Amino acid sequence: MPAEGVSYVTDRALLREGHMNELKDKVAIVTGGAGGIGLASARRFLEEGASVLLVDLDPERVEAAVSELKSERVRGLAVDAAAPDSGERCVAEAVAAFGGVDVLFANAGIEGRVGPIVQSRDEDFERVFAVNVLGVVRGVRAAAPQIAARGGGSIVVTASIASLIGSPGLAPYVASKHAIFGFVKAAAVELAPMGIRVNAIAPGPIDNRMMRSIEEQAAPGHAEQVKAGFTAQVPLGRYGTNEEIADMALFLASARSRYSTGAIFLADGGFVVQ
Repeated sequence: MPAEGVSYVTDRALLREGHMNELKDKVAIVTGGAGGIGLASARRFLEEGASVLLVDLDPERVEAAVSELKSERVRGLAVDAAAPDSGERCVAEAVAAFGGVDVLFANAGIEGRVGPIVQSRDEDFERVFAVNVLGVVRGVRAAAPQIAARGGGSIVVTASIASLIGSPGLAPYVASKHAIFGFVKAAAVELAPMGIRVNAIAPGPIDNRMMRSIEEQAAPGHAEQVKAGFTAQVPLGRYGTNEEIADMALFLASARSRYSTGAIFLADGGFVVQ
């Protein structure tokens, strides 16, 4: 925890001062956009001047998210990231609505079933990989030509600290996130000549639905104890927020990170450095 007398800037207006319109006239696709990190990122992108296609699985949640954002520069699309045509549908909708694609934030992901490997089933791995890995691959494959046609841009992928470390009970999720960081590195090398940067964000414990699910699955009826255990492993002494990850996504989507590609950017409160 911060030492006594030490204060930190938490006013988002101060944090943003002098940094408006970082995505002016850009078109961004945000998958997993109806809640948590995705919705916070869609809001940040809109604040910075982008037009946003917000994509998620459930049509009602997509509609609610679009209504919440209250912007003429946002459209919604209900697509399952695991569907074979998910990437093509997202890109086609963005092109139809806004004329092209400059940024892809491939954020859709699921935690899957929590439990021991010896009790796991093939389908536990298959569903997680279908969303967390193939969903990203399909999005990148469809978006890259459109981003290149606009002169280049940025692809940001939500990885995880699980891309770097193991965790008991989360083998499908950990395996998928390791795989996606490997894909990010390969894509960064391959797409660089097209003017496309590809980077990953690795959040630690974030105070949102996914962590609630992991906590409850890990110890049904004792989720608060699990949360306390995770919190104790974070040097900064707390879970992160969706907005803090959104700020990292904005940095990677914008020209401020123009010399960064193929990297994984930790946003974990120091979780993995211990």
